[in-house]
Amino acid sequence: MRELGIFTDGTICAPATIPGTGAISIIRVSGEDSLAIADKVIDVKGESLSETEGYRLRYGTIFADDGSVLDNVIVSVFRAPHSYTGENSVEISCHASRFIVNAVLELLVNAGARIAAPGEFTRRAFVNGKMDLAQAEAVADVIASQSAAAHRVAMNQLKGGFSSELKTLREKLLTMTSLLELELDFSEEDVEFASRSELGALVEETLAHIVRLTDSFSRGNAIKNGVPVAIVGATNTGKSTLLNALLGEERAIVSDIAGTTRDTIEETLNLGGVMFRFIDTAGIRETDEVVEKKGIERTFKKLNEASIVLGMTDLSRGENSVLADAEYIWSKVNACGPGREFLLLVNKCDVDGIESVAAGFAGVGSRAGFAGTGSGAGFAGTGSGAGYVETGSEAGCAGKAGKMARIEAALREKGIVTKMIPISAKTGSGLPELTEALAEISRRITGDTDETLVTNIRHYEALSRAATALGRVRDGLKVATLPPDLIAQDLREALYHLGEIVGEISTDEVLGNIFRKFCIGK
Repeated sequence: MRELGIFTDGTICAPATIPGTGAISIIRVSGEDSLAIADKVIDVKGESLSETEGYRLRYGTIFADDGSVLDNVIVSVFRAPHSYTGENSVEISCHASRFIVNAVLELLVNAGARIAAPGEFTRRAFVNGKMDLAQAEAVADVIASQSAAAHRVAMNQLKGGFSSELKTLREKLLTMTSLLELELDFSEEDVEFASRSELGALVEETLAHIVRLTDSFSRGNAIKNGVPVAIVGATNTGKSTLLNALLGEERAIVSDIAGTTRDTIEETLNLGGVMFRFIDTAGIRETDEVVEKKGIERTFKKLNEASIVLGMTDLSRGENSVLADAEYIWSKVNACGPGREFLLLVNKCDVDGIESVAAGFAGVGSRAGFAGTGSGAGFAGTGSGAGYVETGSEAGCAGKAGKMARIEAALREKGIVTKMIPISAKTGSGLPELTEALAEISRRITGDTDETLVTNIRHYEALSRAATALGRVRDGLKVATLPPDLIAQDLREALYHLGEIVGEISTDEVLGNIFRKFCIGK
């Protein structure tokens, strides 16, 4: 059994379900005296709960202090060590009335129990060896999972997949560390118990494994918290309308007034079993308005955080403005570095009579967008892009299909690699193609969710520290004169950090930080 700390004494009780949200609520009781305390509160016919075998259900009645019937309940009995916590436990299924649940909890406390702290049931399961710390943290991830992919990753960790990999790594390193330390005991006899070539191969193998795990953190984090998708573009291109259309509700304020969206708005949406976190950003334009400028600064910040960028432009402003918008957003995405997917959404394809781009081309008026002022002005009205101005009947004959084909060809000329999707955020046209494109990208980002993925920042940091220590071991092995005790010290440090993840090495402070984030009753 792991060393006991605070929050592991006495018998605890708490609701395991939210009162008032269903027909039944479950109240958990765990601890050495849980059965005796339950006997004081629940009247069952025949043998008492203290005499009942584990894995049995009993029907009983709970009476209020005045002798009136409070509720009729079903009691599940679990005996140590065959319970979630590893202790004697009971689960009381009562009606979900908040009054009933609170009254039962009060009776249990008066009988000798105390209200559990957040995560205390799972903490006791960890302390009693029912699961390691990585599995305990996975319990919270399973509860919080909002997509099929996040659920699969959390369940794999809960079943011990991640812990099993770490255990194998630690066993190999521990064996080699023991042999190195054995050499120290026979240092005067100049013997070598740990082959340096074998140790070097083991370190390289372990490092490669750890690097694979740390590299999976970005994928795991995207699956757990949602793949971040930034909707970016000039003012009045329909970004907020698109967000509302995707969500199926009026989440963002939509207005013809440029600069309506001053700050980022985030909402999640489940598409094809993967959670996406859509971020509607402030429209990009030159402005002297202080609040709007701060919103635009946040837009560029969100570009750095996004895995997918939806570049929004507006066909009603003409082909040259579309090209200017696309090139400007593309340049900003590239400036953030590799690792981002880019989709160009050409909005307002439902608008009839799109024939002139004079305003967007010349860079005047509220629709000038990126072509109006500042560095964006250079993207429109000069070079090959000028040839795409539509005028008179020629534009009408070409139609929208011709416009899209010319835009696509111009994008290729400029080296802008992106999938272009014509949409109407207002009517919903093109949204099925957009959601399919997002699903396809998510499959590339998330990959195989059945493999072990790191989703926890604590695990990522511990793995990174272990990799740093092993890097010193690898470098030290190349120095023939380096004493084995220094190599052993770095190996012990790597073992320490790997042990932190599964809880082989832990403190009450670490445990407190982890379990206080759990819900009451778990």
